[in-house]
Formats: sequence, C-alpha cells, structure tokens
Amino acid sequence: MTADNTLEALSQQYRETVPSDLRDAKTFAWYLDVVHDDPKVTRNAHQRVADMFDYYGTHYDTESGTVEYLLASEDPLGDGENTFYGEVVHRAIHEFVNKVKSGARGLGPDRRIKLLLGPVGSGKSAFDSQLRTYFEDYTAREEGRIYTFRWTNLCDVIADQDPADDVVQSPMNQDPLVLLPLEQRQQVIDEINERLEAPYTIRNEQSLDPVSSFYMDRLLAYYDDDLQTVLENHVEVVRLIADENKRQAIETFEPKDKKNQDETELTGDVNYSKIAVYGESDPRAFDYSGAFCNANRGIFSGEELLKLQREFLYDFLHATQEQTIKPKNNPRIDIDQVIVGRTNMPEYREKKGDESMEAFNDRTKRIDFPYVLEYVAESEIYGKLLSNADVPDIHVEPHTLEMAGLFGVLTRIEEPHTETVDIVQKAKAYNGESSDGDDVDVKKLREEGEESAEIAEAMIGISPRFIGDEIAEAIMDSMHRGRSYLSPLAVFTHFEENLENHGSIPEENFERYYRYLELVREEYRDRAIEDVRHALAYDIDEIRRQGEKYMDHVMAYIDDDTVPDDLTGREQEPDETFLRAVEEKLDIPEDRKHDFRQEVSNWVSRRAREGEAFSPEDNDRLRRALERKLWEDKKHNINFSALVSANELDDDERNAWVDALIEQGYSKEGAMEVLEFAGAEVAKSELET
Repeated sequence: MTADNTLEALSQQYRETVPSDLRDAKTFAWYLDVVHDDPKVTRNAHQRVADMFDYYGTHYDTESGTVEYLLASEDPLGDGENTFYGEVVHRAIHEFVNKVKSGARGLGPDRRIKLLLGPVGSGKSAFDSQLRTYFEDYTAREEGRIYTFRWTNLCDVIADQDPADDVVQSPMNQDPLVLLPLEQRQQVIDEINERLEAPYTIRNEQSLDPVSSFYMDRLLAYYDDDLQTVLENHVEVVRLIADENKRQAIETFEPKDKKNQDETELTGDVNYSKIAVYGESDPRAFDYSGAFCNANRGIFSGEELLKLQREFLYDFLHATQEQTIKPKNNPRIDIDQVIVGRTNMPEYREKKGDESMEAFNDRTKRIDFPYVLEYVAESEIYGKLLSNADVPDIHVEPHTLEMAGLFGVLTRIEEPHTETVDIVQKAKAYNGESSDGDDVDVKKLREEGEESAEIAEAMIGISPRFIGDEIAEAIMDSMHRGRSYLSPLAVFTHFEENLENHGSIPEENFERYYRYLELVREEYRDRAIEDVRHALAYDIDEIRRQGEKYMDHVMAYIDDDTVPDDLTGREQEPDETFLRAVEEKLDIPEDRKHDFRQEVSNWVSRRAREGEAFSPEDNDRLRRALERKLWEDKKHNINFSALVSANELDDDERNAWVDALIEQGYSKEGAMEVLEFAGAEVAKSELET
C-alpha cells in the first residue's frame, strides 16, 4: 500500500473535494450579503448551465465558425476518456449551447424543450450524460454555487405540525430570495443587476412552492407579519449540490409502460402516509417526488421523449411555456430548469406529421445530433473505445480504424450529384483532404447533401456501435487464431459476414453497403501499395536530388529563364518532360500545371523569407509526387510475385522491407501481410496491363 492510498490519505483527499460550506447552515441575512458580493449565486438554471460550458474552457474554430467546448472536446474531468469527435458533432453541441445561452438572456429558448434528434449511436445520450456530470461538478465548485433553504423549529409555532417535520427543506430547492415578497425581492434584484458582470440579468418572479407558502403564511400570522423574525427564527440557508443519484437538481426520466403512464411521475403525488396526519387537502401531505420537482434549479433529461403518450406530453406544455407544473389536487408550482429531451428518428417522423402534436412541436427546439462525417474523427471514436477497454496485447495496423471509419461515413453521406466527384472523394473532402489536381467545393457538397437528405445529412447510416462491435469481434478472432495484430483485411471480413445480421440495418440497404465496402477495399489497396512503395523504393537522397532538380526547373519556368544541363553544363530550357513526369503522379492536368508550379514556387519563396531552407520532403504534395515517380523508376526491377512467396525472396531483402514498414507503424506480422497483399495486387495489375 503506497502512502497515497492509506486510509488517512484517502480520507484527506476526499475532504479536499467537499465544499467548505456544504454542512453549514447560514442565516438569510448572510445570504443577502453573499448575493451582494456575488450576484451570480442567484442565477437561474439556464444561466448557470450556460456559464458552466464557458467555465471549463472553449476553443473557437475559425474555419468552421464553431465554438468547441472543452468539456466535450477534451473532457478535463475524465482525462479525455469521454471526448467527442467530428465537426458535425461539435457543431451540434455549439447549437445546443447557443440555445441555452439564448434562454439565459430570456430570448425564448428558456421556454422550450431542447430536443436532441439523431440516429442510434450518434452520441446524444453520451452528450446528455456529459452535461449532467459536469453540472454536478460545477455546482460543487465556488463558481457554480447554488443555495436553497429549509424551515426550522416549525413545531414551536404550528400546533398540528408532525414532530418528524420540525425541519423541512424547500421541496423544490428554491432560491432563498423567493422568501422575499415580490416587491422587496425586486429591489434586491435591481441592485445586484447594476453590479452584475454577465451577458444576462438576474430575474426571479417565482412564487413559493405550496408547502413553503403554507409555512410562510402560518408563521407570518403568528409573528404579526414580522418577516424579519420569521426568517431569523425559522429559516436556514444551505448549500445545494446537484446530484443525479440523489435526484437533486438533476433528474433523468425514462418512459416505462406506454399504456400505464401517469402524470404523477412528472409532477408528484399525494403522500399517503401524511394524509392521516394533515388531511387530504393539506399542502403538507403532498410528495414532491415528480421528475420536474427533482430537476428544479438544474437539468431535466427526458430519454426517448417522443415515445410518451400524447396526453402525457401535455404536461410539458406548461413546464416549458409557463414554467409551471400543475399536480392533481394541488396548486400550480413554479419550476426553473433546463429541459433536455432525446429521441431517435422513427419517433420523430411519427410525431412530426401528427397535427395534434402541433402545440408540443412548437415548444421544442430541435438540435440535430448526426453521425460523424469525417472518417479520421470517426476512427478516433473507435480508438477511444479501445483505449477505454482492457484490450489484449494486439497491434492495430495502420489504416485499420481509418478504413472502418471510412466505411461508416460512406453509409451516412448522400451520393454526390456531380459526376466529377464520387462518393469516396466526397468523404475525403469532408475529412479535409484535397484531391490532387481537383478543386472540390466542400460547401457546395454539404448544401447538396442537406437538400437531398430527408431531415439532414448523416442522420441515417451504420452506427459506430456496429463498427465498434465488429472491431471487437475481429480482435477476439485474431487472438483465437494466434495472430498478434489486427489488420483492415480482418475487419473487412467481419463487416461482410455480419452486415445482414445487424437488426438496425434495413434489408434494402444491404446491396449498397456491400458496394461501399468494396470501395473501401479499393481505397485500402491503394494505401497498402503506397506504403509498400515507400518501403521498397524510398530513397531520401534521391528524393531530395529530384526535388531540387524539379524546383530549379520550376523556377526557370516561372521566371522564363534557363537551367544548366546536368551533364554538359550548357544552358537549356526547363525540362518539360521531367516536370510533367512528376506532376502527372498527382494527376495534375496539363491546363493546371502552371497553377501547381506557382503554388510550389510560392511555398519555396515563403520558406526563404522565413529563413528556412528548401527541403522537398517538407511539402506533402511534392514529396508524394516524387515518391511515386521514384517508384515508377524502380518498380520494373522488383519481382512483385516474389513478395507473395517467402521462398522466392532473399531473406535480407525481405527483412529490410519489413523493417521499413515497421518504421511506418506496422508490426512484423502485419508488415509481412501487407507485403504479400500489395505484392499480389501490383502483380495482378501488371499482368492486366
């Protein structure tokens, strides 16, 4: 047992996480002083949640115009374990926060349900859970403090008060300011708003909940309307920490039996054990255990919200628009909470066309939570799943997760309208890759995709859960076969074998998804061959020599000058044949050669101004072109058929190539597999030509 894990050390570590005033009972006068010094303690739920997102940090993506909130993009509390990936996902989170911030300013969304709409496995529930986790943490910090109050010494004044109820906490966890009559409360609020440094103003026109109103009336009558004496003798202010497990300022609501839904699950019910004590119509005999009651001052999270019966959803109309609930046989109760709902596509389609749901739909703010559209970001989701699990000692080969991600993305995007861009090129464009020799208008592709989609692009397709499950199966299968590595080929096999066994994939999509899988195989084939090219033909000295030659001829071309011949030293025109031999490796057409040469020339000039020497391998496009040219120059001296058979290749030569692939991230076994695979593919293409 280390010194940090002794009982004494663990106890001290825990004590340091507990707010210093958590166990303290303060006076109402003390709270007024706190409000004067820090007006933000009186924030409503939308204002507190809005500030929470900014508290953990932000990053503004200038290219997309999206604010990334670090609680989602980096997960500081979880050391990155629960991060979210993909531009579309962060755009959805950005939109959600904007609605909360608009609500914080009283612009309308505070009276709406924030409805997260998306396909299964898109991250809606994970984000909702992250929201609740961070709200718990924020309210435990000084910056996120919430205070409520409790009634004390009630039996001293109220004759029929049950001794078990001598101390009663505000059942709705209301802000202590609500204890002040509205006129006096507004005086305090006006004063603190003058000093409040925030984009919103403090507002609180709530009424006391029925039981607190009952106690206030009885106590004021006893003390001849001496409010000060009531608050000094019978009110204690206490710290409130949001806690989902305790159903305290956070509540998650899940539909149960669709035929036996009861509104009391939302609004509370009669406390039958107290009826015998207080009587049926007494507000003290009400049990504030409804979901809306528990969520007050914080977050209400409704799972699969649109699966609720239409009549049951009517309770949300008052909860959102009027910010009140109306329990059976009880006065209305004011509420203050951020109401978040989640729903999948089938339920949304059903309710969207229902005219009787118009009022409910009008009180929702839909936030589309689509699948990820950048395949590298998608691969990071699978990487996160593996890093969070007890993965066996198995090496994940290059391109494995990326190609799995590419397959997922292809099933989610709309087929492009233009013949100049195929669906794989579109997926690459969404990933931020520029096609060699082609200008792809990503904005236009996105607009066309949104127009073609039923609701929005990436709202249908294969779930990351399916892909993650198949990667897990491929890992276990590799272990059973005694393989210490996981390659794209193994993952492809599992996709193909299990595609039709997944219940969430419609049968009419099978043929199209198999076609996409073949496209991914072709993409992997090209990448595998590229890796093997690099291993077999890579020569840094030759690349630098050819790169310098290319730049000399490009600069002469740009300046309309000559260059010395390598052999004779005599001045000659730039070697157009050589220049085109390089550029054609990037599919640069004849009519685009000048633009490309100018681009490379500008890059060299910019580096020169910055005091950096020219190095062709630093320019990704030029390096790629030179590598491919070098490959073309050398491939005729390589026996590709021999790569497939270990018996036909010199061991030293094969080992050198394996070592070169290991430097690219392959395992030894994985390098042997990709050598054989690429060798067979190149040999086959050579025979075909």
